[in-house]
Amino acid sequence: MHPTNPFVAGPKLQNPQLFVGRKEELQAIFSRMSGVQPTSVSIVGETQIGKSSLLYYFSVIWHSKVRNPNKYVVIYISLKKAYCQKEENFYGIIAQDLLSCSGVQAKPILKELLQKKSLDRIGFSTAIAEFEHQGLLPVLCLDDFENLLKYPKEFDNGFYDNLRSLMDNNVLMLILASCETLNIYADKYRFVSRFFNVGHTIKLSEFTSDEAIELTKLSDMTANDKKPLLNTEEQKCVYSWGKCHPYLLQLAASYLWESRYNHKGIKWAKKQFEQQKKLFEQEKKRKSPHLPYFLKKEKPEKNNIFWWFKKLPIIIGGFVETLENFTKSIIGLVILSLLILVVVKVLPVETFVKYFRDLIGR
Repeated sequence: MHPTNPFVAGPKLQNPQLFVGRKEELQAIFSRMSGVQPTSVSIVGETQIGKSSLLYYFSVIWHSKVRNPNKYVVIYISLKKAYCQKEENFYGIIAQDLLSCSGVQAKPILKELLQKKSLDRIGFSTAIAEFEHQGLLPVLCLDDFENLLKYPKEFDNGFYDNLRSLMDNNVLMLILASCETLNIYADKYRFVSRFFNVGHTIKLSEFTSDEAIELTKLSDMTANDKKPLLNTEEQKCVYSWGKCHPYLLQLAASYLWESRYNHKGIKWAKKQFEQQKKLFEQEKKRKSPHLPYFLKKEKPEKNNIFWWFKKLPIIIGGFVETLENFTKSIIGLVILSLLILVVVKVLPVETFVKYFRDLIGR
């Protein structure tokens, strides 16, 4: 049987054994989770930088990293799913996932509160508040958080205020993943809720060199010899192609692994990688909130004569504006020089006034 590609690139790394790096970020989450007053966390970063993988990995390994794991109930939910487009559905899927946790199964009162057919805002808040009475803290890992913001009429300021109230009362902790900081979304969608001033923000960037190299040297944990998944040449290619970007490293490793097992060669892997990298960069540019609108589209072919005709008025206008600004700067320098001559009494005031009128007249 052909082995499964362990590096298959996706929205999140499915195999926790292949997770590398992010030690400081994980420690920051654990410390805020286990504090006297739990602090909610917002994980922010560009598309495919590893937010989902970090959030999912945390949801898998948290119980082995905190003291008294019996105090917590942790669930992971991607808000991209269609059933998260309504407020009651949002509460329902959270209740469903909480009910699957052993800590909740052992508490009949929690099961009763969470099993209601239609869970509204009050019912959800009542159930979450009961967790504290039962000695538990629910920790919700909400991935792709920006998807809720597409439905401002359904998820309004009242919805976010209620979540904030639960957080302030230390009965709920949220770990959110999104492309931008919450305050930017608040400005964009005109929310005034204090929810968008969430406690702590973790900004994800690319891997360090050591983390990138660690990914290239991952071993097959199911094998007895723990042999690296990629040979030395393939490891060098992964680092060379992907640099320190988590997704591109994973993509390169995936194609190199596949090329070896299908006997297609490194050239084939390189071609596949470059094609996917181009698509990734186009999508990244399209989603980037920092670029002007016209830069988010694909650049036109500049060798096309029609492109130059369309851009000619802009080019000429820019040249004229630059020339005008240059001329104004020169006139300003001349006037300043004449003023200095007047101050040091080298140039009569009457002469300065005459020159000044002539310059302004131009």
